[in-house]
Amino acid sequence: MSPITLSPHHPFTLTRTSDFVRGACPHDCPDTCATLVEVRDGRAVGFHGDPDHPITQGWLCAKVRPYLDRVYSPDRLQYPLRRVGAKGSGEWARISWDEAIAEIAGRWQAIIAEHSAAAILPYSFSGTLGLLQGSVAAVRFWQRMGTTDLDGSLCGIAAETAVKMTLGAGWAPDSRDVVESRLIVIWGHNPASTSPHFVPFLREAQRAGAHVVVIDPRRTTTARSADEHLRPRPATDGALALGLMHVLFTEDLHDEAWLRAHSLGWEELRERAMAYPPDRVEAITGIPAENIVALARRYGTTKPALLKFTDGIQRHGNGGQTCRALACLPAVVGQIGVRGGGLFYSTSGYVKWDGEAFSHRSECPPQPRAFNMNRLGAALTGEVMDPPIQSLYVFSANPVGATPNSSLIVQGMLREDLFTIVHEQFMTDTAQLADIVLPATTQLEQVDLHKPYGQRHLQYNHAAIAPLAEAKSNWDVSRLLATAMGYLEPWLHDEPEDVLREILDASRPKNATLTGITLERLQAEGTVAYSFADTGAVPFADGHFPTPSGKVELRCEAIAALGLDPLPEYEPPAEFVAGLDPDETGNSPLVLITGAAHHFVTTSMANQPALLAKEGTPFIEINPADAAARQIVHGEDVIVSNNRGWCTLRAVITDDVPPGVTVSPKGRWASLSPDRRNVNWVTPDAVADLAGQSTYHSNLIHVRPAATLPDPRLEHAMTAVAD
Repeated sequence: MSPITLSPHHPFTLTRTSDFVRGACPHDCPDTCATLVEVRDGRAVGFHGDPDHPITQGWLCAKVRPYLDRVYSPDRLQYPLRRVGAKGSGEWARISWDEAIAEIAGRWQAIIAEHSAAAILPYSFSGTLGLLQGSVAAVRFWQRMGTTDLDGSLCGIAAETAVKMTLGAGWAPDSRDVVESRLIVIWGHNPASTSPHFVPFLREAQRAGAHVVVIDPRRTTTARSADEHLRPRPATDGALALGLMHVLFTEDLHDEAWLRAHSLGWEELRERAMAYPPDRVEAITGIPAENIVALARRYGTTKPALLKFTDGIQRHGNGGQTCRALACLPAVVGQIGVRGGGLFYSTSGYVKWDGEAFSHRSECPPQPRAFNMNRLGAALTGEVMDPPIQSLYVFSANPVGATPNSSLIVQGMLREDLFTIVHEQFMTDTAQLADIVLPATTQLEQVDLHKPYGQRHLQYNHAAIAPLAEAKSNWDVSRLLATAMGYLEPWLHDEPEDVLREILDASRPKNATLTGITLERLQAEGTVAYSFADTGAVPFADGHFPTPSGKVELRCEAIAALGLDPLPEYEPPAEFVAGLDPDETGNSPLVLITGAAHHFVTTSMANQPALLAKEGTPFIEINPADAAARQIVHGEDVIVSNNRGWCTLRAVITDDVPPGVTVSPKGRWASLSPDRRNVNWVTPDAVADLAGQSTYHSNLIHVRPAATLPDPRLEHAMTAVAD
């Protein structure tokens, strides 16, 4: 380890006995902060944001500031464990890594001989967003073995697909350009909690005179500081977007010259928007027609105007078409390719990794099948799969805590014939149901490379300290398993740096943004900005869109080929159409939104005592009118239930949520709750309209005081599972 050179304004002081090691925050957040780990005598003693990074600017969010508490937690898993009692009993015996790997390989070889490798399911998601530890480790070994693959997404695939099919690429402006904006529309997004390093630029824009509008059912922290807050009913955002287009077209506030030159299908989109006059949109969304008209006029006359949204808005049954509508709005007013204007969803499309270098797909057997990751519980409990899943390997994920319809997942994981391995840092709710648990490294103990989705730099993460106890990284375990299974291909055994170099070198000729970026430069500098030509710094400034037509595809044949309307359209989610019967007292169901917690990244950090104390007791926000109708008292426990399950939460009565809507932040560990459930006991595992998207927020529930039992008509037969 060698010390790094710090700028003169750096707030930290190097000593002879300490070094600073460059790293990157690996968690599922668009900021992807650049970090400096202070190491003394082999131990990390400080964890800081890099002040030289143009977005991080020397500070870290509330979630990761106490990261060393996580690294050195006495609750870290330290060595492999084998279950010796009943599943979920908490009875374990310590075993060696050699024993663990041999047992896993032996069981898998027997499963393959009887059922084929398709009976083995690796399950991972966003526990780390690193190229090596998160992505390559989730692909290479498993494709070589021929296991069942995952498709769909718990998070953002509907928006990713919608934006790419509409604009051709997931390109977004530099956060620093928001200071040029005169109007900023933050739609279904609370950056104060989920992208905090965007907020200083937002505040600077406000001080310079920008008008900030937040569109969100809940009065979030971000909404409190906005100039205007519109509160649509959940899942009606697509109708609102079409209503804004109606006004823009009918009042000639659209940019017809730009649309004729740069778009496809704008006249058909105009015709579609005519079906959404403000009065109709008011009836759908609950937003007064005059407010819809006023926002449309402001959006059509204020330049530059930026529309920013993120992933929560698409977690509905109509999430794909909603995001299509949002992606079309900046085109209608000709605000694409303008500094300070356009669409800000994700920057992830600026770099596309070379597929063959990434996966070595051509050297693997054909993929036998894939299934939607939202349907894990169904897959483990009898949904028709031939062969059925016989072994589950979980890493970089905590599905019992984070995947929808968790009670069904618990039921499936309790199967005696299911062989489950969990590679984790802590004994999560999922790990408690495993047969073998393997200890995992944290970011400070592993090498990786990070491509952010909220900023435009590559960031290298050096291992700052040696792995603690017997912890191993995802890639190291992948290599051990490949050896045990007899797979000798070098690309399954390469050193971390060699894997990253291979992918970078193969990808550079196909990505102008990687010009001049080598592994060696990343290792030396830590953070390296993407390379842009003069017209590339502002997305689509040259007027070319990498779609089949070369234009913004407002009417999209690629969408039509998937069986969807080629124009944005609004439809209420299927769960809302089917409805939920009134409860035993005659009260109608409420909508539950499970947004992000301020102090957790989904379930990551949700076991750290200091952060748990800040987040408080698991709660549900409910409007005063809804609480009164149900005789719910502020601060008392309530039962939240539907036909999937139930959980106990603390009632917070507040007009931060409108009537008919409740909010309970995601991420709680069921094992840390008195009833051993969390809010995902009631979330739906249905799939949305586009690309296999999750539908967490298309969720109808009943809420009643805990003194009353759940309605027996709604009580899911899972009581024994959680006990």
